[in-house]
Amino acid sequence: MKRRHRPDPARFARLPTEEVHARSRDLELRPLGEIVRLLLDEEQRVHEAARAVAPAVTRAAELIADALRGDGRLCYVGAGTSGRLGALDAAELPPTFGIKPDRVFAILAGGPRALARSIEGAEDRGEMAERRLQRAGIGKDDVVCAIAASGVTPFARAALDYARSRGARTVFVTCVADETHHALCDVVIAAVVGPELLPGSTRLKGGSVTKVILNALSTAAMTRLGKVYRGRMVDVVASNEKLRARALRIVVELTGLPESKARGLLRRAKGRAKVALAIHLSGASAAEAERRLKAAGGDLRRLELD
Repeated sequence: MKRRHRPDPARFARLPTEEVHARSRDLELRPLGEIVRLLLDEEQRVHEAARAVAPAVTRAAELIADALRGDGRLCYVGAGTSGRLGALDAAELPPTFGIKPDRVFAILAGGPRALARSIEGAEDRGEMAERRLQRAGIGKDDVVCAIAASGVTPFARAALDYARSRGARTVFVTCVADETHHALCDVVIAAVVGPELLPGSTRLKGGSVTKVILNALSTAAMTRLGKVYRGRMVDVVASNEKLRARALRIVVELTGLPESKARGLLRRAKGRAKVALAIHLSGASAAEAERRLKAAGGDLRRLELD
């Protein structure tokens, strides 16, 4: 029998994310400038909470890198703010790191429409998470990262249940420390930021710490996969003028060549900074440099040592 993720309504009142903040009781009576300062003061807790879960983020990043190094995929799952933050990270990774969009994607409660507007009640439909993951063909090669600030969202928890039943590796990003979470997944990342200044509004500190964690999680995984070389995003997809200028600057800085010769390398590499660098390092033709780069697992450091 499938586990039903229907939280006891009385439990909501006990959630840390629903607690009333000591400084929020007369919030609406304070001068606007003071309200702004209070909100910004609370954000200072975000980085402290994120640093406290660095070991868990590291373990999760390793799972993701291992999956993407093979045939696996990374799937973010969430509802509301949590789901949108997962979708944002999934959308930004392909242009930043050159990974194919079908290797990193997001499933939101309420579907694509939920990116732009709230779809009320969608987060309670755990069965829809299972159906969406089933349609996506989630399996043993994949990693499912569910995000739920409160830790109790049925859509997120059902996604973890289904993913584990299919043999996928699982990560849970939340703002509530609860020992029961460890039974749901392989890695729990519980960044506890305390009550929100506006109780229950996890788009505030909860959203901020989630964004910080996802940034670290995915960037660390991409770095482990060889998509960063000497601190540069060498797999950047140069799809507009700013990014083409960035690709050129990367090649100039890392080769020491004058701009005209760097442009020539990029032309031979069809605009791909990593391939241009591989041509420079190997002294080979574009096709041969690309072959050697592939043999090195896309890692310029390894190619450099060959």
